[in-house]
Amino acid sequence: MRLGMILAAGQSLRFGADDKLVAPWQGRPLITWAAEALMQSGCDRLGAVISSPAVGAVLPDDFVLHTLPSGLPMSASFGLALRQARVAGADGLLICLGDMPNVSAALLRRLLTSGESCACVQGDRRMPPAHIAAGDFGKALGRFEGDQGAREFLATLPRDRLIPIDTRTAHDIDRPGDLSGPA
Repeated sequence: MRLGMILAAGQSLRFGADDKLVAPWQGRPLITWAAEALMQSGCDRLGAVISSPAVGAVLPDDFVLHTLPSGLPMSASFGLALRQARVAGADGLLICLGDMPNVSAALLRRLLTSGESCACVQGDRRMPPAHIAAGDFGKALGRFEGDQGAREFLATLPRDRLIPIDTRTAHDIDRPGDLSGPA
């Protein structure tokens, strides 16, 4: 069983008072772009780690919602997703971020079908989306803290397990001005 999870419970401190994941991007809530790509990726089950009921309300019914208290660092979302994958007996966990609207279903399928732990890279920056094989769940659970999320685990991946992505695909929304970035 292949589990796909959107990590969407971050603090979004740089965005200001509004919830960036429900802010409009190309005519619909930002998080729905990641959700659509994940729905088309080939995962058997879908979930989202959220802290905001407003974010949960705009996600399709296909997603099982896992709620964390607001204000926790990104590592809490990553850890919860990994624990859910382990409890579900998943063969792998495909993670993507709710603030990366240009990630395609084709890229997610490529990660998912690798059968190994792998991630994306833009320049020298290793980043989600990423696939974590079941055999690496324990290793990944032991390698995160604070607002780093999966960074420590992704740093352990061999170079041949990194999929280069372009600037457009890597574009994430951190500040209100980023909403007018690459579409």
